[in-house]
Amino acid sequence: MFKELVEKREDTKDLINCMEDTASQILDNNTSSNNPGILLGKIQSGKTRAFIGVMALAFDNNYDAAIILTKGTKALVNQTVQRMEKDFSEFIQNDKAEVFDIMHMPDNLTAYERRKKLIIVVKKEVNNMRRLLTKLSSIYPDLREKKMLIIDDEADYASISFRKHAEAVEVGRISSQIDELRNIVKEVDYLQVTATPYSLYLQPDISEDCSLFLPKRPAFTVLLPEHDKYVGGEFYFEDGNEESSVAYNIYEEISTEEREILKQPDARRFKLDDVLSSDKIACLRKAIMNFIVGASIRHMQQIKHGGKPQKYAFVAHSEISRASHAWQAEIVMTLISALANAAKTDEKIISDLISTSYEDLTLSVSKIPGIYIPPLDEIEDQAKAALIQEHVMVTVVNSDGDVEELLDSQGQLKLRNPMNIYIGGQILDRGVTIDKLIGFYYGRNPKKSQQDTVLQHSRMYGARPIEDLAVTRFYTTRDIYEVMRRIYEFDTALRETFEKGGNDQGVDFIRKDVTGRLVPCSPNKLLLSSIATLRPHKPMLPVGFQTGYKTHIEKSVQQIDHRVNKWFEGNNRNEAVLVDLSDALEAVDLIEKTLELNQLYPWIWRTFKASLEHLSHNSRAPHEKDKVWVVIREDQNMARTKADGRFSDDPDGGSGRTARTIAREISENTPCLMLIRENGEQSKGWHNAPFWWPVLMNPLRTDPLIFAEDTV
Repeated sequence: MFKELVEKREDTKDLINCMEDTASQILDNNTSSNNPGILLGKIQSGKTRAFIGVMALAFDNNYDAAIILTKGTKALVNQTVQRMEKDFSEFIQNDKAEVFDIMHMPDNLTAYERRKKLIIVVKKEVNNMRRLLTKLSSIYPDLREKKMLIIDDEADYASISFRKHAEAVEVGRISSQIDELRNIVKEVDYLQVTATPYSLYLQPDISEDCSLFLPKRPAFTVLLPEHDKYVGGEFYFEDGNEESSVAYNIYEEISTEEREILKQPDARRFKLDDVLSSDKIACLRKAIMNFIVGASIRHMQQIKHGGKPQKYAFVAHSEISRASHAWQAEIVMTLISALANAAKTDEKIISDLISTSYEDLTLSVSKIPGIYIPPLDEIEDQAKAALIQEHVMVTVVNSDGDVEELLDSQGQLKLRNPMNIYIGGQILDRGVTIDKLIGFYYGRNPKKSQQDTVLQHSRMYGARPIEDLAVTRFYTTRDIYEVMRRIYEFDTALRETFEKGGNDQGVDFIRKDVTGRLVPCSPNKLLLSSIATLRPHKPMLPVGFQTGYKTHIEKSVQQIDHRVNKWFEGNNRNEAVLVDLSDALEAVDLIEKTLELNQLYPWIWRTFKASLEHLSHNSRAPHEKDKVWVVIREDQNMARTKADGRFSDDPDGGSGRTARTIAREISENTPCLMLIRENGEQSKGWHNAPFWWPVLMNPLRTDPLIFAEDTV
């Protein structure tokens, strides 16, 4: 089966190697739900394609049946069944294989039918699991004698997880049913497939008197290779800091007031009659216009190159309640109707909105060498025509039934119109693919959500051509964006651990107790809003702050000046010096008194100091333990904000031998504290008072560390 399948799908060599490696490991290892094999991919990176190939190889190696445990939505079950029927179509037609949804599997299969390779898709839900157990225990007991492969898709969901309240009961029952399934089948192997494996790996097996939590011991872990078109967190949260990158222009900030307005109607704050002019929904209005103009730009580019205009999608996912979805849909449909009327009467406001969006989007489009940028007047005509001719469709999706109706034969969201706006929550669930997504308006506040859940909301991850990315925009509030960035860093640090250290590598989770001691923290107690991820040579610094006024901070700044002068007495002020940890912490305490933080840019001084303390205590250079490297730069004139309005985040900006250059050179085993003395001029957006800006450079030899300021 495998040879025919990979030839039919034209799989890459890397993917074939991954599937062969996984199948080989299954054959060589004794896997179980306690010691599973793990196929670790990234969100929207082709995990289903990979495990189907593994199934085909298993069938080639005398496995008789595959049971696919999939996440608990009817839409995903249907999608999985359709995918199996497509990929194994030749074998089904030749009577070699059969695919069943367990809820529709008949009770009268003949022995002839049971001798085929059976693929059974089971939703991870109590009744579905009970139906499967009944089939195996009483209706078809002979199937228990067959060699089976259990594939647990989205394995972090329901199989093993940290949940609360009523859901915990459901999850516990499903987990026990999976164990029962494994126990009643004579010969079975167990493969977990996931992009978010942290609840699988990081469940603590030991007491909290040790800070290192070792992972669950998988029988093996195989990493799914990224395909060349994959776009994930690195693009949005790392490339997004580089002005030369298309990613730099993608994020746009929603005000917290706008997020509140979208929860429910309140005529005191916003009236539908003001949909074209109210600043209360400024970002939503711009998001819809950017979507229409962005799709128009892509349509004209496609026509220019002799292609057919493609259909595009925009997703709004800011609340979970149906009432909120209805209110948001009412706003968006009223807005589109008003825009269409303005286009028909050629009002100035529509031209102004199109021009603003065109100017915004061409900032990123122009970064692609040689790309065609349609002129504004043609885009204006195209966008107006789209509005007048009803090319823009708004759909509310908040139930399994809605999703089932919207999926195409490939299990992807069906795009019915040239421009499709989806409002709701269900379509963002894991497993449902949204093709041609160029607008994502996200407002679900993940401060108390699980790592796995929040990552799975990232529907903008996956295969995205650079031309589409250039007109893509991601809208959310600053606090949510910062939490998502932290989650990305958390995800990356843990994934690097698995890649480098395999199953024997641990991850440090620490916090400070009430006495100020650094103590271990169980990973299932993390609050995502308060974690700091320490990675090799990753700088840590406050951003978005303002200084106190000169009369308030001058004394503290002078005390820091005195301390710095003492450190560098007789030393080259352009190089690094090694100082006592206690001295460095006292300097940070003084700096804390001089800066006024911005609530939208999370920063916790205790976390900064605890991280510095931990890294210094654990230096791998014995003579540098409880020491800190310090690098300074003085007489700097960094503006508080960049030209595009973003807050500056590189106080040592410039070229040549910067403080950051020296810090990276010197911090191999021991942290480096960069102290940048800014002049704080009023013309640069400050309060006309000199101040010190601290930056922590983590050592190159840093084990992954998650510091949790607040825990559950």
